[in-house]
Amino acid sequence: MALSKIQVSSMADNTIHGRRNIIINGAMNLDQRNSGNEVVPSSDDYTLDRFRYNASQASKLKVQQNAQAITPPSGFSNYLGVTVNATHTVASTDNFFLTYFVEGHDSAHLDFGKSTAKTVTLSFYVQSSLTGTFSGSIVNSAENRAYPYTYTINTADTWERKTITIAGDTSGTWIGATNGKGLMLTFSLGMGSNFTGTAGQWNAAQDFCASGDIVKLVENASAEWKITGLQLEVGSVATPFEHRSFGEEINLARRYCNALMNYGAGDVGTNRAYNADYTGGYSFIRINYPQMRTEPDTVTYGTSATVAGSDYSSNGLLQLLATSANWRIYDVLLESEL
Repeated sequence: MALSKIQVSSMADNTIHGRRNIIINGAMNLDQRNSGNEVVPSSDDYTLDRFRYNASQASKLKVQQNAQAITPPSGFSNYLGVTVNATHTVASTDNFFLTYFVEGHDSAHLDFGKSTAKTVTLSFYVQSSLTGTFSGSIVNSAENRAYPYTYTINTADTWERKTITIAGDTSGTWIGATNGKGLMLTFSLGMGSNFTGTAGQWNAAQDFCASGDIVKLVENASAEWKITGLQLEVGSVATPFEHRSFGEEINLARRYCNALMNYGAGDVGTNRAYNADYTGGYSFIRINYPQMRTEPDTVTYGTSATVAGSDYSSNGLLQLLATSANWRIYDVLLESEL
C-alpha cells in the first residue's frame, strides 16, 4: 500500500531540539591558559576558558581543572575545582566569586528589559566539602539589575545536580546584539553584605549573591567546591546537558581566547617555536588566527628576545616585532575577553 499521509507530531516547548546551551565550555573541557595546572589567580583573571575569577583579597583561593582528580559525574570528563588556599573572614566590602559573561550577541534573544523577557533555566552539577546554602546571581552589564539565586548542597563530597528557573527581567537596561557584556552569571565563593540582596527576585542593585545565611567557602580552611555540566537555556525545564563536539566548542571559545602556541613557560623544544626572519634590522613573525570578539590583546610567553612591539594589520593577522635577529617565540596567547 502506498504511503498517502505522513503524520508529524507537534513539538512541545520543552522538546530537545536545536542548540540550547548559551554557555560555552560548560563541561569544563577547555583550559587553554593553564593546561590543567593549578593556579592562584588574581582578580579578573580567567581560569578555565570563559570563567573569570574575581576577588577583593589576593591569594585566598586556587583554581584547577580536575582539582584533586576525583571522578566527575556520569557523562563528564572534566570539572572546575576551587580550593581555599588561605582562609579569610569576609568583610562587608569583600567579594570572592566566579563569573561567566554571555556576549550580547548570544543573550539578546532573551529579551531581558522588555515585556517579552523569556524565562531561563540554569542547571549544573556541583559538589563541595561543605554543606548548606550556596548562591550566585544573574546581573546586567551595568551591574544595577540582579537576580540572586540559591541552591543547597545536601551531602559533602557528592555530585548533586541543581536546577534554577528564573523569570526574565522586564525592567532595567540590558544590551542588545552587540559584542559587549549581555549577561553576567556569578557563583559566590564568599560575598560581603555590600554585594548581596533578596533571593528569588529582580533587584535594582549590584547583588552578586543572596543575602542571609550563605556558605562562604573562603572562610573554611582547605574547603573545596567543584562544578561541571553548566547550562543556561530558554524555558522553564532543565533539559539534559547539551554535549557539543570538541571541535565546535573550541572554536566557540577561540572567539575570546586563542592559545596559538601554548606549551608552557620554559618549554623551548626545537619543534615548538616560531623562528623569526631578519629583515631591515627587525625580526618579525606573522601569525594568522580566527576572527575574535574584538581586536585581541597579545600575551606572549617565552621569547628569547624582548618583543619590541606589535601591529595588527587586520583582525585575523598578528605581526610581532623584535629588534634582534635571533629570537624565538614559543607561546602566544590572544585574548579578547568581555
